[in-house]
Amino acid sequence: MDLRIQRSVVSNLRSRPRVIETGPFVAGLDPETESPYINYASPVPGLPITEADVTGLVAAFTGAGRKPRLEYVTSCSPELEALLLGAGFTVEERNQYLICSPSTLLAPPVPQGLVLLEPETDGDRAGIVAAQNEAFGDFADDPSPAAIARLRRCQERGGVVLGARTADGVWAGGGQATPPDDGLSEVAGIAVREKFRRRGLGAAISSGIARRLFDRGAGFAWLEASGDDSWRVYERIGFVPSGHRLYMSRS
Repeated sequence: MDLRIQRSVVSNLRSRPRVIETGPFVAGLDPETESPYINYASPVPGLPITEADVTGLVAAFTGAGRKPRLEYVTSCSPELEALLLGAGFTVEERNQYLICSPSTLLAPPVPQGLVLLEPETDGDRAGIVAAQNEAFGDFADDPSPAAIARLRRCQERGGVVLGARTADGVWAGGGQATPPDDGLSEVAGIAVREKFRRRGLGAAISSGIARRLFDRGAGFAWLEASGDDSWRVYERIGFVPSGHRLYMSRS
């Protein structure tokens, strides 16, 4: 599974608005944002990596005006961490990812007064982005056009975007999943506004996204949990621990 996940990550980076391939690395960039969580690189599994390759990657990021940053499955490039540390990178996070299949997925009830919907308009997408921004601590009143466009592109390419809305039109939370590649899709951005938490909404959104992926032909969904609470949510709906991923960047 590690190899399939890493190949899927590289494939999705190649679908970004701007792609830089340098040595064994693929960097996916978005000209509309400098966020390092959107602009990053990952190694192509199976290719050898040298110090010169890392130097070339740093130069590519610098030339693009972006912070050098990588995300990758550790077992697919076990030599890379030492090379990055030697080039001045630091570890941001080490995470274990979880996977789910149609046979393990459970469907918790959607909390009363809420309905799960896939956005049909940019207004809907803006509502979901606003809910995610608030949940993640970014209280910008107006979601950026670039963020809305990213959700639209995700849907147009076959990914899933799902939000939770009240009867009076308030978006309570949402999340998305990348377009499936090799039968795999990453679930990400699961967010619930503070006043709607502790009612099972995060689990319902996550399960709803995975179900839609499986209904459209994906064989596995995968994600990463940011803490103990998230782990419990995802395990309750059928996600199980699998491999490990590493996040590294250089100032």
